[in-house]
Amino acid sequence: MPTPLTLTADLVELLDDAALDIHQLACGCAMSAQWVYARVEAGVLYPAQGAASASATEWRFASAALTRARRLAQLERIYDADPQLAALAADLMEEVAALRQQVQALQAMPTLPETD
Repeated sequence: MPTPLTLTADLVELLDDAALDIHQLACGCAMSAQWVYARVEAGVLYPAQGAASASATEWRFASAALTRARRLAQLERIYDADPQLAALAADLMEEVAALRQQVQALQAMPTLPETD
């Protein structure tokens, strides 16, 4: 079983809407900046809109990218998965989570009374 990551206080505070640079993202998923760079080049991690054309030192990532990067790193590490395969699995996991949220929202809606 993998050991859980311990986040420093400054990283926990970044989990709102703040943008992360490549080094913060790498630190947050316990990987190197080169690992992040390779995943961006492979098209499985995405810098914020408009930052993709900038140099790697100027890339900014939405804080939600940290969750995806952690998931990719964990899948690659545990299952020795290829980055593209890990990305596919992460995409499916994200889709399942979104569908579950939709189901919960639908279940929370009041039901209409039946008419005869």
